[in-house]
Amino acid sequence: MDTEINSEDDGIITPGGELHRLFDENFLEYTSYVIKERAIPHLGDGLKPVQRRIMQTLKNMDDGRFNKVANVVGETMKLHPHGDASIFAALVNLANKGYLIDRQGNFGNILTGDNASAPRYIECRLSPLAREVIFDKDITEYVDSYDGRMQEPVVLPAKIPLLLMQGADGIAVGMATKIMPHNFVELLEAQKHILRGEPFTIYPDFFKGGMLDVSNYNKGNGRLKCRARIEEVNDKTIVIREIPYPTTTSSLVESIEKAVRGGKLKIISINDYTAEEVEIEINLPRGIYAKDTISALYAFTDCEVSISPNLTVIQDDRPATLNVDEILRYNTEKLLADLERDLRIELERLREKLHAHLLEQIFIEERLYKKIENCKTFEKVVTTVNDSLLPFVDQLFREITRDDIIRLLEIKIKRISRYDIEQKRREIEEVKSKAAKVEKHLADMVKYTIAFINALLKKYGGNYPRCTELTTFHEVEARQVAISNLTCGYDRQSGFLGYQVKATAENSFVCSEYDRILLIVKDGSYRIINGGNKIFVGSELMFWGKVDNELLFNIIYRNGAERLSYVKRFKMPKFILEKEYRLFPAHKKSRIQYLSLGQDARVKAYFVPGKRAKVNSLEIIFNDYLIKGVSAKGRKIGSRALRRLVPLADKPVAVEEGPNDLLPGIADSPIEKKE
Repeated sequence: MDTEINSEDDGIITPGGELHRLFDENFLEYTSYVIKERAIPHLGDGLKPVQRRIMQTLKNMDDGRFNKVANVVGETMKLHPHGDASIFAALVNLANKGYLIDRQGNFGNILTGDNASAPRYIECRLSPLAREVIFDKDITEYVDSYDGRMQEPVVLPAKIPLLLMQGADGIAVGMATKIMPHNFVELLEAQKHILRGEPFTIYPDFFKGGMLDVSNYNKGNGRLKCRARIEEVNDKTIVIREIPYPTTTSSLVESIEKAVRGGKLKIISINDYTAEEVEIEINLPRGIYAKDTISALYAFTDCEVSISPNLTVIQDDRPATLNVDEILRYNTEKLLADLERDLRIELERLREKLHAHLLEQIFIEERLYKKIENCKTFEKVVTTVNDSLLPFVDQLFREITRDDIIRLLEIKIKRISRYDIEQKRREIEEVKSKAAKVEKHLADMVKYTIAFINALLKKYGGNYPRCTELTTFHEVEARQVAISNLTCGYDRQSGFLGYQVKATAENSFVCSEYDRILLIVKDGSYRIINGGNKIFVGSELMFWGKVDNELLFNIIYRNGAERLSYVKRFKMPKFILEKEYRLFPAHKKSRIQYLSLGQDARVKAYFVPGKRAKVNSLEIIFNDYLIKGVSAKGRKIGSRALRRLVPLADKPVAVEEGPNDLLPGIADSPIEKKE
């Protein structure tokens, strides 16, 4: 039966509309769940829910010794409503970041991409850093786990900027996050700058090393270029020592082999000797040199990769996109607030302890316990003790409660008989001293927070040196380093040009698939095209060759309107692909009479004889003419039309020779026998 989708009739929702509403609500709930509970890290502690549950489980199990990862995964399942595979993968990933979990056994290799051993064979425990700065039961908010049997933290009170330290990747529904890891020491130093109100700059750092161009980082929402560190051992051997952040040695070798198969690189062999450190050796064949190959590796393989960070986090129970500075400032303000809460809790505990010490001192030294000897009921005892303590209330920090009195009544006679007045006074002074110290810290929280950060830097900073070199490098253009492994030919009879066109050596040239081809037609028009297998270009070409900014053209052309010839020189013109340009104004009788390349070109020009003319020829030395723009009219050659042109050099075209010879096609110089 057909039902109308999403329609209403007199307030009654049709079956189709009800189904539409059901899909909308369920999809929204699913989307919200994936974003908040699975894929996107929380701004507060930088952890995803599964990571937070793993850390809490490790804390619950922590006794200083290593635990089987399989046991940790099993215990975490009490908090995490998903399978063990996701927990194990998250634990390995968290451990390999190198901050929170100590490892024992094979946890895989982040350099090679090798997987970890089975969870029953490897062990882990909390790192000293994690024990010190991740957990604090006093200021942690707990909620029931998914089945209500246990308690789990909403957010762990991390006292380090964990989100920026570890980085994060996640794909949710309709959004994703990609946060780069940063250096531990640099982050904490930046926090000190924030506390002092000083400017700061922070950039990513990767354990894999490599080189990083942060010119367009834009505080974490821009673009990064990351390169491998490549060492030139000799002309025929290069070694990759460090790899870009998103790659592994396996993926890097695969990209190099793909470039070789595509004809973009030439190598003899590639060997991956990576273990604790990256070592990929590449051997080159005859005629190929290391310097050129390194540039080609950056252009055609994953030795250079672009990264587009995206700082999406959960803030105030909803997703938000921030920048690095905002996240670090939030973490610093949170650290300041958490440390202040810790100090106030500690001060309250010290005051409670001091209160108990003073009550005990008064109760015993003033012999108040003797006043309860004749009391017949417990309530009478409590009342008597309370009344006897009233004269000493001014010495205490708060009012006396029933619990205080009960604790006094629980003091054993043995303890009263052996009571040491001096020792008790020393204990009281010690507690007072600690409380005064806490009050001093609370009076200057910025100074205390900086001292806390300095202590962390002194204790752990040496373990985390910068691994990635910050630099600036120019992008390698593929066409500049591509191997010229194609032959482009031109068949004048058919008018076709391309890689599959058979032609003589004089009518062909070698190029790469990235080269662009300049075509100059006899009528003075020219255009630049991309190469192809077979392209129709006509039979009137005067020049065909690959574009080179160093090309210098010498031409003599006939101006059809004036019936006179001009000489002009110009360098390779700027262009838009496939757009037609002109060297001189169009006219049905205008045409190129001579074309050559380079310096030192000479030609003998013969004029049409005149009745009174004494000179009928002229030697044209192109070096005597200025190099101007391609649109310049040029310089007139006499006041008579040219009859013919005779090149005075061995070749009508001068080209530079070398390993990448430019071999353009040049049509024969036209010779006019008659006007």
